Formats: sequence, structure tokens, C-alpha cells
Amino acid sequence: MSAGQARETGEIFGPRMTLFADVLSVGVCTALVSLPVVTLPAALSTACAVLRGAREDQPATAGRYLTMLRRRLRVGDLAAGALSLAGVLLLWADLALARAGLPGAPLFAIVAAAIGVYAAVVGLRACGRPESLTDWRAAVGGAARDSVRDVGGSGLVLLAVAAAVLCAWMLLPLAFLAPGPLALALTAVDVRMPHRPGGVTALPESLPE
Repeated sequence: MSAGQARETGEIFGPRMTLFADVLSVGVCTALVSLPVVTLPAALSTACAVLRGAREDQPATAGRYLTMLRRRLRVGDLAAGALSLAGVLLLWADLALARAGLPGAPLFAIVAAAIGVYAAVVGLRACGRPESLTDWRAAVGGAARDSVRDVGGSGLVLLAVAAAVLCAWMLLPLAFLAPGPLALALTAVDVRMPHRPGGVTALPESLPE
């Protein structure tokens, strides 16, 4: 932290409290942008990129979030959202079939749930990677490798999701704040990887679809 960010004597709200408020504001923006569902991956990925920039003293504000999001919501981002939605619907359909009493339903349900959890972890970790800003394939490929190599990080992702769901279940308005802490957790899990360079969050001038 730079000297200019140090809390002055008598100052009530230091830089950490300011960052916490920024995380919540980014979370609200992420929740609102995610309402169409197909925009969820791009919304969460942008939130992670904005929060990652705080390591280099870049503003982690709602304004910067919206600016970055406007420059990247393209066909590739919407396609990632559509594929995510299709995966969720497929898992829901599989579990519904298992509950219908098909032969071998218990084992089928366990396998389907395990695949769904793994896919969710990979997708969430992909959102936390810098590559998701421009190349979802690279982000998903890297996240799949990290999910296997870094089991502890994958566990932290699941705990972060569980905490977000629990907060939303306890008090529904918290659902609009939960994406902020979730994005912060995903970013922290990715940054803790020893091979990961930190802080590269600037969008290039031209983003491919």
C-alpha cells in the first residue's frame, strides 16, 4: 500500500473500508448486469478484473466497472453466458430425470451433481482469470488445470459460493451485494497461484469477439 493511502490520524474510514465499500458497489452493479442471465459470466469476470486492479492502486469503483463492461460485452461474452445457462438447464433436467425413478437413479444423480459442481468451479475460476477479458477458451482451459492442481483453491471457491448463497437466503436484498465479495474471493484465489502475474487488468484497445 502506498504512503498516500495510509490512514491519517483521526480518520475514521481508511483505505480498507473504502475498498470494502467499493466491493459492495461493484457487487450491486454485477448483480444488476447479471439479471439477463446470459451476461453473468462477463459481469462477474469484469468485477474480478476491477478488483484485481486495486492491487496496483487502480480505482475499484462502479464507474470503472461500467466503463470496462461497455468495452467488452460482445458476442463471445454472450455466447459464454448462453453456454453456462445451457449447462445449468441440462444439469437440472438430469437431476429431474433421476428423481423420476429411472434405473440407477441414485448413482446417476451423484455423478451428475459431481460433474455440475466441477463445471461450476471451473467456470467461476475462469471468471477470476485475466484471460477471461479477451479469451474465454484460454480462461476456461487454465481454470480447468488450476481446479485440479489447486484443490484447496477450488474448495475456497465452493466456500465463497456457499457464503454468498447463505447470505442471499438469510436476507434477500443481500443477493445484490453478494457478487462483490464473491468476485473478490475468486480474484484472491487466482492471485494466490504461484505462477500468476498480478494486477494486469487494463483492457486492450481492441477486444476480439
